[in-house]
Amino acid sequence: MISRFSRAFLVITFALFLLGSLMLLHPPSRTYLDPWTGDLFGEGGVEKDLHTFPASAAEGMHGNVIMPKLGNATAKAELGRATWKLLHTMTLRYPEEPTDDERAALNSYFHLLSRLYPCGECAAEFQQLLQKYPPQTSSRRSAATWLCAVHNKVNERLGKPEFDCANLDATYDCGCGDEPVSTAKTPSNGPMDLEADLSKDRVTGVGMIKGGR
Repeated sequence: MISRFSRAFLVITFALFLLGSLMLLHPPSRTYLDPWTGDLFGEGGVEKDLHTFPASAAEGMHGNVIMPKLGNATAKAELGRATWKLLHTMTLRYPEEPTDDERAALNSYFHLLSRLYPCGECAAEFQQLLQKYPPQTSSRRSAATWLCAVHNKVNERLGKPEFDCANLDATYDCGCGDEPVSTAKTPSNGPMDLEADLSKDRVTGVGMIKGGR
């Protein structure tokens, strides 16, 4: 006859076996709760419903400004200085001869920034500038000069002095050791080609925006 101890041991063993089988059939899923919205997130914080996003990044590139107005003048000024430094340094590090994918990436970046910039009224102004002066992305020189000209449009509205676009590399030098824009060689059809039109984008033929003094 099975003792009371043996019977309890068999029951516990069977229960553990049953529990282990259930865990194999339905592995535990770690979920996270967004404290603001109450929405559940899956493993690693990834939202469970991935179909709420656009099918492609291009779908979210154009649209209205997302962020609200930023009322703190000090925060707005600090944000502006940091953002201009980021953008100027980025265009000064941009490839001299970018691929189509790299050009599309830079163009998308500026348009997404015009929607997601934390200062809503600043983002709205940037969207207007992008419509009037589309990003020029055919080379490092064209991108850096375009951004400098747009920066000067903002300075003009704010009553600030115009920035000398010829001194971009000196002002926003990241210490990366790259050839500065002011001394970069202009592509030509030959060593004696002296008729390159620097007033136009060399790929699209669109007139460059004049900057500097």
